[in-house]
Amino acid sequence: MNIEQYMRTLGVQARAASRRMAAASTEAKNTALLAIAAGIRNQRNTLLQANARDLEEARHNGLEPALLDRLTLSEPGIEAMAQGLEQVAALPDPVGEISEVKRRPSGIQVGHMRVPLGVIGIIYEARPNVTADAAALCLKSGNAAILRGGKEALHCNQALAACVREGLLAAALPQSAVQVVDTTDRDAVGHLVRMSEYVDVIVPRGGKGLIERITNEARIPVIKHLDGNCHVYVDDAADPAKVIPIVENAKTQRYGTCNTAESLLVAAPVAERFLPEIGRMLAAKGVELRACPQSLSILREAGIPEALLRAATEADWREEYLAPILSVRIVAGLDEAIEHINACSSGHTEAIVTENYTHAMRFLREVDSASVMVNASTRFADGFEYGLGAEIGISTDKIHARGPVGLEGLTSRKWIVFGNGEIRRG
Repeated sequence: MNIEQYMRTLGVQARAASRRMAAASTEAKNTALLAIAAGIRNQRNTLLQANARDLEEARHNGLEPALLDRLTLSEPGIEAMAQGLEQVAALPDPVGEISEVKRRPSGIQVGHMRVPLGVIGIIYEARPNVTADAAALCLKSGNAAILRGGKEALHCNQALAACVREGLLAAALPQSAVQVVDTTDRDAVGHLVRMSEYVDVIVPRGGKGLIERITNEARIPVIKHLDGNCHVYVDDAADPAKVIPIVENAKTQRYGTCNTAESLLVAAPVAERFLPEIGRMLAAKGVELRACPQSLSILREAGIPEALLRAATEADWREEYLAPILSVRIVAGLDEAIEHINACSSGHTEAIVTENYTHAMRFLREVDSASVMVNASTRFADGFEYGLGAEIGISTDKIHARGPVGLEGLTSRKWIVFGNGEIRRG
């Protein structure tokens, strides 16, 4: 196979499909989404068998545990994919929405119309659910998509692609509106991120290495985040009943996700009160604690096993572990917590536990991250939980889209003008 020719063929087909998708009715797009959801449920056994093949090959190839976790597809996971498609179908269609129309002194009316981006290239590792999420959001927002999943999920992605094609066919929409690259050749990615004549935006989802490569090689705008170094700050006005549940969920519900907490900050006035209990809870789950000297002293006195304690290095404050490891630091208070987060965070998601309204509002205003939370787990930072139905990815950029990227993030706005024969004078 000539990879360059193959990728350009996908690009040509996607560009043609994007014109039809931009004009597609909401009814047709929703019909496709519901048909895809039904197909995923009907093909449950096929999907599980394909995923089992992927997992067997991944284990044989020594895939690390965090990626194996992302690759695994269960029956609840399949149902969640189907429900995600149905939720996207139920969302308002942003395409064609007209807003901010204002009459100018000349008599013309000027406003905005929301329009699709065009063709979206999505490059991702391991996670088969991204195929369904990406298809759903790109279709509903009137875009065409070229999806390049990781080689680890090849069999499952191909099975999902078949469901997508059948759904598009049922709605009389072009099957090339969603194309899944069927080669694992790495050169396919290089061609995809340079095809500016066919692709309008690239969305990478995966590890830091993948995203750095895409960012460096792309000749097309990229919606991305590099790391998920998320923080939980326990304020000196924290409610004791909320501290343990939030820290436990943020760190231990899943270790391999970008919205998992990787750093814990505790205000000095309450450190001796909260850290022992937090430490025992995390130790019971086998979480290694990389702590500042003051934290280490408190954790040792609380009886945390030495095997789970390490002195934190400067690098630990910036690390995304994707593993049962948490950095722990005692800070003087809110000011130092905000300073530390803004210096060390990847700009993804941060949370404060506090009952002090002023502290909460300062944290929301002054922490420079895509998602900032009060009294909630960082694990809520995704499109499904935010009511987007699904997400195409999470952006820590500050232009166009920030945070979980749903339908609106996959559209742009163009200026529109309504006139009644006005002409410009002077």
